Amino acid sequence: MAEKILEVKNIHKSFGKNEVLKGIDFTLDKGEVLVIIGSSGSGKTTLLRCLNFLEEADTGTISVGGETIWSAGQKQSEVEIRRNRLHFGLVFQSFNLFPQYNVLKNVTLAPELLETEALKEKCKADKSLSLKKEKKILSQKIEERARELIDTVGLRDKIDSYPCQLSGGQCQRVAIARALAMSPDILCFDEPTSALDPELTGEVLRVIRELKTADRTMIVVTHEMEFARGVGDKIIYMADGVIEEMGTPEEVFGNPKSEKTRAFLSKSAIKN
Repeated sequence: MAEKILEVKNIHKSFGKNEVLKGIDFTLDKGEVLVIIGSSGSGKTTLLRCLNFLEEADTGTISVGGETIWSAGQKQSEVEIRRNRLHFGLVFQSFNLFPQYNVLKNVTLAPELLETEALKEKCKADKSLSLKKEKKILSQKIEERARELIDTVGLRDKIDSYPCQLSGGQCQRVAIARALAMSPDILCFDEPTSALDPELTGEVLRVIRELKTADRTMIVVTHEMEFARGVGDKIIYMADGVIEEMGTPEEVFGNPKSEKTRAFLSKSAIKN
């Protein structure tokens, strides 16, 4: 029996009088790839931002691994929000790399900051430990892991390069490695190819396909319909802030039940 990793219930989100999400419910099994499609303004990105605590939903609950990590009306401290955010890794449309750091440093920076704080507490509790020595060991482990991830996304030869020396597709692959470095339970992509030239789109989609074979749980918001059909285990079509249709790729693309879904796919030139 599949292990449920994510459960989202009754998520509503408004910006002023504009209700963007109107009651979103879905579950995701461990190792499953959920692809969310829909027109601009349908609420796809807002949903991802609520999951990653970049926006706060107005109602609903979010549970990961059977534990409720967010519930409307339950105030959370910044420490709790940062901790809960670690369940998710988010790859943005625009890469958001640090221009002053090379590829390796961009990937190691966040885990070093996070794990160094934990190490300081550990050394405080155990006076026999040397912070300097333990930090050196930790940095070596983080760098080793980062090098493996950079290799995974096909950028071993660019490890010392800076963002300004990379193509858009290469920058996005660094961003994927950076998200993976935090070992999230669920890896999220928000239109990962929308800022790329068409000739660079394929290299990023290829990396995401390869991550699927590694049995990672992912949520992908995309406008690349053929990619969605090929990589998704579950498809959600969103329209006007609601889940208009949800099912397997065969169900949603091959035999859509909703007239809105059929119209959207027809405009997107998807063939059954």
